[in-house]
Amino acid sequence: MKTFQLTKSLFLIFVFSLSFICLSSCKAKNSLLPDSKNEVIAIIHRVNQHWQAQQPYTVSAFWDNAAYHTGNIEAYLLTGKEAYKEYSENWAQHNEWMGAKSVEKSRWRYHYGENDLYVLFGDWQTCFQTYIELYNIDPKEHKIARAKEVMYYQMSTENNDYWWWADGLYMAMPVMSKLYKLTKDELFVEKMQAYYQFAEELMYDQEYALFFRDAKYVYPKEPTLNGKKNFWSRGNGWVFAAYAKVMQDLPEDKAFRKLIEQRFVAMAASLKACQQEEGYWTRSLLDPEHAPGPETSGTAFFAYGLFWGINNGLLNEEEYLPTAAKAWSYLRKTALQEDYSIGYVQPIGERAIPGQTVNASSTANFGVGAFLLAACELARYLD
Repeated sequence: MKTFQLTKSLFLIFVFSLSFICLSSCKAKNSLLPDSKNEVIAIIHRVNQHWQAQQPYTVSAFWDNAAYHTGNIEAYLLTGKEAYKEYSENWAQHNEWMGAKSVEKSRWRYHYGENDLYVLFGDWQTCFQTYIELYNIDPKEHKIARAKEVMYYQMSTENNDYWWWADGLYMAMPVMSKLYKLTKDELFVEKMQAYYQFAEELMYDQEYALFFRDAKYVYPKEPTLNGKKNFWSRGNGWVFAAYAKVMQDLPEDKAFRKLIEQRFVAMAASLKACQQEEGYWTRSLLDPEHAPGPETSGTAFFAYGLFWGINNGLLNEEEYLPTAAKAWSYLRKTALQEDYSIGYVQPIGERAIPGQTVNASSTANFGVGAFLLAACELARYLD
């Protein structure tokens, strides 16, 4: 009996010691993260309320405003704060639940353009993501009527070259996956795969599993200052975030879903390898000297994708949580300013520009949206 009690005691000591070691390891691994979900939600509220207090909803439905609203609606879905939903609804109503507003289909265009004729240009379709989310909350057909009209017309054409720039994958691909989830129409998956295949053949680099911004930058065109392949941080941020968004809408057994998952995991490995020690990614991913210093929009999209991948079992937590945690540490300690504005956002552009100033006062709507996406996914991780 004494021998049994001694053996049992030794076993309990072993289990306690092992548990202590595991807890200590987990604490060290998570030391850059907040202690609770509520701490992150408090930051989300302060950042978003600061932005909305400074910015009216009476702005266009163009991509930069629409990208902010993808973050705002995510903040609503996480927190349930009605003011966030109302802000997006007011913006949608201001824009008549449309992107570009031309009604003459024969004149619709899809190369770069900021006027109402460019209905088929993805930058005018990003708004549909938020309109669809608002429909899901309160189904009323007028909210998605224009989105369905535009995307069904686009799919009726023989063209597959709609996504000719990396950003376009974020701007338009989740619109199609959301409409697929809503309608169950397989045509959305078929066309989405065709458009994506064109984008890959044009801009994807197999060696690094990263995207050039568009055909102008495919190596050896436009190399970095040190002769390296020039992968723009925010451009790849758009793609990485798009992967995460699209996978939320597609069944796991779909071939296209499996392809996106493979690309997502491969890109995560590349991003992990080129993260700076301070937690951010420089504007040119492989060449920090090309445009040195922190940049928030790309970093925030990468953080969003990494936390989403961990939360959904696609990225190994032990391997990728340190990368995601360092990214959040940068976002929290450097990008987030004392007044709850978001700094170090590279201005609107299409490449890493040597000598361009990006500092604490550099902010933008799409950068705030990216920060909100990352914070929301971190909150889900901590939950």
